[in-house]
Amino acid sequence: MKENDCFKETIQTEEELRAIIGVPSDLVKNKVLTYLDHHCAAFISKSPFLVISTADESGFCDVSPRGDEVGFVRVLNEKQLVIPERPGNKRVDSMRNILSNPSAGLLFFIPGMEETLRVNGKATLVTDDELLESMSLKGKKPLLGIGVEVEECFVHCAKAFLRSGLWKPDSWLDKSHLPSAAAMLFDHAKLPRSNVDSIQKRLEESYTKRLY
Repeated sequence: MKENDCFKETIQTEEELRAIIGVPSDLVKNKVLTYLDHHCAAFISKSPFLVISTADESGFCDVSPRGDEVGFVRVLNEKQLVIPERPGNKRVDSMRNILSNPSAGLLFFIPGMEETLRVNGKATLVTDDELLESMSLKGKKPLLGIGVEVEECFVHCAKAFLRSGLWKPDSWLDKSHLPSAAAMLFDHAKLPRSNVDSIQKRLEESYTKRLY
């Protein structure tokens, strides 16, 4: 153990973990489906936002947000859905991971609802022109799609949202106290001939002119 290692006591086995956490109830164990039933499909149809988790072949993980108009994710059938890929920062972390390791996890949100929907499965990059054309928005079709073959899905309880008060505006920080993305990018990227104001303008231009 390194001298400055703060994690001096750790759990090494599931038995140790279960001794602290306990075991799930029958409700929790039995709620998992291997397909999208009408409840799951309806949840996805009302969701404007999700996060997708992926990992590369060595296990290096990434989690990335996806958002669009309500119902932007298309449920094709009980086992397949597709997420349209709109213009982004071109890092393509999720998609590069999918090429080497198709396992992916999705977490769907509905604003104001504390429960979320978890979907796990195998992802692939879709370029079917007819499908992508049907997902066009504001006159532009997605660059491609992330298709997911569903292996399991289940509703996740509300405790994290209740504890955090995420949907309660009176718990939100005043905007003047929020972190500045432009300031963070300026310090992190260290681009020559730039400043916080110039980076803020770049962000605003991207948000207003390159969403689709």
